[in-house]
Amino acid sequence: VQLQASGGGSVQAGNSLRLSCADSGRTFGSFSLAWFRQAPGREREFVAVINESGDLTYYTDSVKGRFTISRDNAKNTVYLQMNSLKLEDTAVYFCAARPTLNNYYRDHTAYVYWGQGTQVTVSS
Repeated sequence: VQLQASGGGSVQAGNSLRLSCADSGRTFGSFSLAWFRQAPGREREFVAVINESGDLTYYTDSVKGRFTISRDNAKNTVYLQMNSLKLEDTAVYFCAARPTLNNYYRDHTAYVYWGQGTQVTVSS
C-alpha cells in the first residue's frame, strides 16, 4: 500500500474542499481507510473512517454533517468531502490504512500505512 494524498488548499470559512488519497498498490479493497488531521502543537486527531466495502463509516463529532468519507475501489481512491469548513478545521490531513475496521479505528497507532499529508487552511 502506497498512499498519496492531495486536494488540500486555502479556503474561506464556509467553503468546501475535497481531499483524495490514491493507492498505487493492488490490495486497496482489503483495507479500511481513515482520515486524520494534525494542527500545529496538537496531537493527531481522528476525522473519519470507512470500511473495506464502503458501507460503514464513522466520524468524529466535530465534523458530522459537514464531512463525508467515501471510496472508489475501482480507482483505488478514498475521498473526504469537506463542506461548511470552519477555522478549526485548519490542519494537515493524512490518510491512513489498516487491514480491517475494528474498535480501535480512532487510534492513529492502529494504522499501518500513511500518506504524506496535505495542508488545509481555513481563513475568515
